[in-house]
Amino acid sequence: MNYSEVLDRARELVHEKCKVCKECNGVVCKGQVPGVGGKGSGSGFIRNREKINDVKINLDTIVVQKEIDTSVELFGMKFKYPVFAAPIGAVGLNYSPALNDFEYTQAIIGGCKEAGVLGFTGDGVKDEFYDLPLQVVGEHSGYGIPTIKPWKKEEVIAKIKKAEEKGAPAVAMDIDAAGLVTLALLGKPVGTKSVEELKEIIASTKLPVILKGVMTVEGAKKALEAGAYGIVVSNHGGRVLDHTPATIEVLPAIAEAVQGKMKILIDGGFRTGLDIFKAIALGADAVLIGRPYAVAAYGGGVEGVKVYTEKLGNELKETMIMAGCHELKDINRDKVYIG
Repeated sequence: MNYSEVLDRARELVHEKCKVCKECNGVVCKGQVPGVGGKGSGSGFIRNREKINDVKINLDTIVVQKEIDTSVELFGMKFKYPVFAAPIGAVGLNYSPALNDFEYTQAIIGGCKEAGVLGFTGDGVKDEFYDLPLQVVGEHSGYGIPTIKPWKKEEVIAKIKKAEEKGAPAVAMDIDAAGLVTLALLGKPVGTKSVEELKEIIASTKLPVILKGVMTVEGAKKALEAGAYGIVVSNHGGRVLDHTPATIEVLPAIAEAVQGKMKILIDGGFRTGLDIFKAIALGADAVLIGRPYAVAAYGGGVEGVKVYTEKLGNELKETMIMAGCHELKDINRDKVYIG
């Protein structure tokens, strides 16, 4: 199976909600929530993609020839590439009932593991939207990171305990889901979290805790104060607040403020290995990708996810060669151009 075949198959299954566009940029699907679009005008999703495209890569091949190492160490594990599948829940509602959350997670976790990375799993209004994906994580020796919605503190802690039992290497909480429309519509409200609440949640476990949905320097500082292992610079794919900046726009200032004191991951419009290179150059340790991984899972299951991941890894490796980088640590601000 090649990537074109994955896309063709996905179009057959998800065409009512996702058109599997040549470039997944939020234009065709804007405002489609539930669905795959950005909220309101869709500008959050669209801007994410536009601003990544605005970053260019500096070509430099006058360097010593060496082997290219695309690996990264995070959560006490080593991965082949600095990319992970972002958490997506309630896939039947937003993509297609051709897969339920359990089947979808089997594709994501299995395919990512075969490709040498891992997937983040989702959460939702029903317990099964968290428990079934978590079951898959357990079946793959903890090769996945459960992501918990910002429910009441006691519920969050209870879900973290479940993740510990399944051997997860870390847990995440997408705090930007505090305004997720689909959850409110289904009668399962979520809410914002104070630094003190986050401290209690983080202190309840020995697992690294990642806070997903940080978009400002001040937010990053508060996450650091709360004791987070890392953050995901994310505007939830433009799905929770219209007219946000792009994630790649705010990344450099956040990275400068954090100064290596916690890990920085980023999502929001990243699609290729070139995009991953840009994110690392501007301060990220790794990238999360959502919608294209969902397309890969629908279009090819485990194999589709593996094919897409390896495509990303090959693109990153080729970019590193052409930009004169041998390891991820060589990818810095000097390697990109922003006009």
